[in-house]
Amino acid sequence: MPVDDSRLSGFYKLSVAERRDKVAELSGLTADDVAALAENGELSEVAADRMIENVIGTMSLPVGVATNFVIDGKSYLIPFCVEESSIVAAASNMAKRCLSKGGFRTNNDDPVMIAQIQVMDLPDVDEAGESILTAKYELMAMCNSLPSTMIKLGGGCKDIIVRSLDSMSGRILVVHLLVDTRDAMGANAVNTMAELVSGKIEDITGGRVHLRILSNLATQRLAKVEATFTPEELSDDGSRESGSKIITGILEAHHFAMADPYRATTHNKGIMNAISAIALACGQDWRAIEAGCHAWAAVNTGTYTSMTRWDRDDEGNLVGSIETPMAVGIVGGASKVHPAARANLSILGVESAQELAGIMAAAGIAQNLGAMRALATSGIQAGHMKLHARNMAVSAGAVGEEVEKVASIVNSQSGPVTQQLVKDTLESIRNR
Repeated sequence: MPVDDSRLSGFYKLSVAERRDKVAELSGLTADDVAALAENGELSEVAADRMIENVIGTMSLPVGVATNFVIDGKSYLIPFCVEESSIVAAASNMAKRCLSKGGFRTNNDDPVMIAQIQVMDLPDVDEAGESILTAKYELMAMCNSLPSTMIKLGGGCKDIIVRSLDSMSGRILVVHLLVDTRDAMGANAVNTMAELVSGKIEDITGGRVHLRILSNLATQRLAKVEATFTPEELSDDGSRESGSKIITGILEAHHFAMADPYRATTHNKGIMNAISAIALACGQDWRAIEAGCHAWAAVNTGTYTSMTRWDRDDEGNLVGSIETPMAVGIVGGASKVHPAARANLSILGVESAQELAGIMAAAGIAQNLGAMRALATSGIQAGHMKLHARNMAVSAGAVGEEVEKVASIVNSQSGPVTQQLVKDTLESIRNR
């Protein structure tokens, strides 16, 4: 369940076990959920062998919890599954900086997915398209004739549209089935519907149906989130003047990403640091989500650009927003097969796929702001390398208590943290 307050003071100072116990207490996790997050909760080889082919083992990644998130008036602890340091800390830090204006606000689309049916060998593509639209209610009825919990819950095929394309194979007709998948991601449902009506579409058009599959560019299923950050919240000293300067620097960084695909690619990768990490933690198809987000960043404006939008309002506050495809589900798939994914969904306490989509998009805004604020002030490396120092110590051969000692020493020194500095520090400790 969402917790009453996700601002957990001193949470990072606790041991892993203490953090897990605290999250379990706040989120009401079951003993199985807790075990799934502990070392003895790894995905079993038997379960793994059922999920994919030719299994030879499993691989672990850390799961951390981002704090301070208030979304639509509710507080959340948000699980991130990711290997890169500083991501969880940055998201938590930025989430705390928009609380005076109520946190993040969502306005998501209904969970509608698109199935595409490619129709070829048509003597008249436009006439074939009109024939499909004339028969669309009959085709929709066929789609919704499937025995399905999704349809019983109010989902199902809600509309059919047609498009014509000039391709290297000639002019083709593309039929889109618009399917409300409710709390499922919906790939299997829409693919089944597309295959079910393909024969009828051939009869209607006199053409040949070729591909029948969903699109991961889920333009009917956008997550829309906005947040407002005051200058005082964005400054380190609480002053409006310094915060306003930081906002100016952030906007300049954003304008760079809007104008240049080379910058936008790295800018958007930072957004996906959060979105993909939550998707992975919660058993979502993170490859589909990434493909849809990046595609939308290009087709929505005609050129590849920033997934987020940032501006200054009349009061001088920084306002950030995101509008991006977010095809997620809380029923079916790995979210129900993988025990850790089930546990992470329990930590979130989400009650719908739309709620999960909003959380992921909100985290994307926070992650984006964290990177831009760092770039516009001290630079990205200062905070990142401070948190990365422990990984560097392990890479240098540090073991046990040496890891924290090395990290503490190198972080206390001025100048850049390099691998050579870490190696020299470890050698110095061992020679004492």
